[in-house]
Amino acid sequence: MFEQLAYAMGNAGGGGGAAGGAASLGPLIPLILMFVVFYFLLIRPQQKKAKQQREMLGALKKGDKVITSGGVIGTITGLTDATITLEIAPNVRVKVARGFVSGLAPKAFD
Repeated sequence: MFEQLAYAMGNAGGGGGAAGGAASLGPLIPLILMFVVFYFLLIRPQQKKAKQQREMLGALKKGDKVITSGGVIGTITGLTDATITLEIAPNVRVKVARGFVSGLAPKAFD
């Protein structure tokens, strides 16, 4: 009697293994979809913005009017790989690290 029960349990377990593998993939699908949504809504736009910032910093030249992350607006009078010299008033120049330049100054500040 126990041999028949053991044999029946063996068949059910073997057949359920394949179905159990497919069923265990079910809970992963929402996680994968959430990652895809996060990628397109958060990660990808942030990467594009960082790339634009790097390109802007690489394209700076003397005479450009820029604004720093601290809010200082000035005209570029000198450039090196690491620093930018800004003229913020007549004969007043400050050196700023390139990474602290937020962007080109708006036309309203001309």
